[in-house]
Amino acid sequence: MDIENINSKTHSCDYEIKVAVVILNWNGQKILEEFLPTVVKNTNYEYAKIIVADNGSTDNSLEFLSQKFPDIEQIILDKNYGFAEGYNKALKQINAKYFLLLNSDVEVTENWLESLVSYLDKNENAAACMPKILSYHKKTHFEYAGAAGGFIDKYGYPFCRGRILTNLEIDENQYNMPVNVFWTTGACMLIRSKVYNELGGFDETFFAHMEEIDLCWRIQHAGYSLACIPQAHVFHLGGGTLKTDSPQKTYLNFRNNLFMLVKNLPEKKFKRTILIRLFLDSLSAVLFLLSLKFSHFAAVVKAHFHFYKSIKTLRKKRKDILAFSKIAEVPNIYKKSIVLKFFTSGKKLKFSEIVFK
Repeated sequence: MDIENINSKTHSCDYEIKVAVVILNWNGQKILEEFLPTVVKNTNYEYAKIIVADNGSTDNSLEFLSQKFPDIEQIILDKNYGFAEGYNKALKQINAKYFLLLNSDVEVTENWLESLVSYLDKNENAAACMPKILSYHKKTHFEYAGAAGGFIDKYGYPFCRGRILTNLEIDENQYNMPVNVFWTTGACMLIRSKVYNELGGFDETFFAHMEEIDLCWRIQHAGYSLACIPQAHVFHLGGGTLKTDSPQKTYLNFRNNLFMLVKNLPEKKFKRTILIRLFLDSLSAVLFLLSLKFSHFAAVVKAHFHFYKSIKTLRKKRKDILAFSKIAEVPNIYKKSIVLKFFTSGKKLKFSEIVFK
């Protein structure tokens, strides 16, 4: 997982701006009121521009922006397209070298952007990077959605440096070394517009959740790398749109994880991994049922129903992805089960205790 250090040449392109900081908003006036001022204060306007893309809000978000931040550009979409399609539609209207995708509930810090931009400037094979993500409410701890860089295990379960499943570590600078990662978080991701556009952006059928992991997997199929640069850090509230215990979130996570696996797994691991994952999902559904969480049980069943219904389309996408893949196997996948490791360790597992081969 050692990071590469490739000095790139400076390329001149006809971009209107170097960095577009794009915040996707949906009925988030109160969140914008709290978090947007930190973005305005700490963004370097010599090369960056802040843009709010509105996903068909029905609250007073647009009025608030026009009154309090009239200099911030607005892209107004006609309805809520979700995270994936909403960003795709917005970014098609922006001509920048780099897109900085930023959740509306992120508090940024001084010089949060500079380290990220510098890294992509100097490493031409890197497609995207992310900062260290800390918790807004508990600033001494890593935050769930990204922490210090994302990974997955052999069955597609995501985890991070600083966050294994539900266990969030205290940030003691133990992960302050920049590293290559498997996925960068959609909460705060700097990505080359060229790569984003060439790969078609997010898969819009995901709507929300795990679309960034799917994109990162495809990015690596295309031969690029991804990194976490902890010299930059931000604080993430999390759960601004869908709460952690939302059945809709359960549905999207289970469905989209299966979508992602079918699209991206190498041929030699495909059938076995999918069968085991379907079995593990069934166990999760039973646990929801035994815990009297009937809405979450129904969400898993619904996710599997829609997965089977989408098989034909997923296989077509899979064929296209594997056709352009430049590598036999994507790196930074944990070769064992992170779930088994987590529960056999007493639920206090730390990333530093995991051995990557």
